[in-house]
Amino acid sequence: MVSLEWYRTFKEIYENGTLTKASVALYASQPGVSVHLNALEAYVGKKLFERTSRKMIPTEDGKFLYEYIIESLTKLEVAEQHFKKTTQEKNPSLNIGMCSEMFQLILEPEIKKLSFDLVARFGAHTDLIKDLNNGILDLVITPKKQVEKKSLVEYIPFSKERIVLIAGNKTDTSVITNHINSKNYKKLEEELLKNLWYSSSNEMEHFRRFWFENFNKKPSFKPNYILPNITSIIRCLKNGNGLALVPDFLCEEQILKKEIKLVWKGKIKTENTLYFALRTDLKYKKELDVIRKIFTSKLK
Repeated sequence: MVSLEWYRTFKEIYENGTLTKASVALYASQPGVSVHLNALEAYVGKKLFERTSRKMIPTEDGKFLYEYIIESLTKLEVAEQHFKKTTQEKNPSLNIGMCSEMFQLILEPEIKKLSFDLVARFGAHTDLIKDLNNGILDLVITPKKQVEKKSLVEYIPFSKERIVLIAGNKTDTSVITNHINSKNYKKLEEELLKNLWYSSSNEMEHFRRFWFENFNKKPSFKPNYILPNITSIIRCLKNGNGLALVPDFLCEEQILKKEIKLVWKGKIKTENTLYFALRTDLKYKKELDVIRKIFTSKLK
């Protein structure tokens, strides 16, 4: 008899598009996902996906199988969730997603105070919102609003982040400051280009926005160091040399301690609205309110 787990694996690969994303959704290893798929293909005697370097593309047989099993699998998953919720009533659990920097700064210090279970996931905002729509996550902290028809997700604005220019405290910013004070933005841009720059792969959009809004052009250079996240950038700049564009709330403490310098907020505000993206069918609303209060109290 075919294993139900083979069908569940097939469904996640079909909906997520890659073995990696399917393994994350299933909390399984990628080799294990591959084994299940190979076993199912051997069982049905048909190829279910075309493998490419970037995506698993369902074949016509794969599409037919998905349409045939999806209704039954969905009913089983609903039954599973209902059983789990009724047996774990005394131990609520929230699944939330956000960037790793925000978790470390805002939520990590409060974890030991929580009276319920918490599963935190990090990743690209588009992927987190997809997981929210699919019911894998209950809440996502995001600067991007993605409204879809017939969605059970609502977006509640609660704060703003402003992108600012910072420097290591050993960076000579006197010429930069003079150009800012005199509003000589052409000379300012020329001076900024002479410096070492830090950025992160998930913040390049903010980098380009700040530059365009303040100099009316796209940046014509690539940062010298592209690091995993903003926290890494701030650690590298502490007591060092270089410039970076980062959200203000992530560097306030280091600026107060004079480990880095706030150089410029821009002639035009480069801001993002931060949203609570949450499911309207969430059962544990009391626990969700605890998380929301933590964020609203720290990001006023």
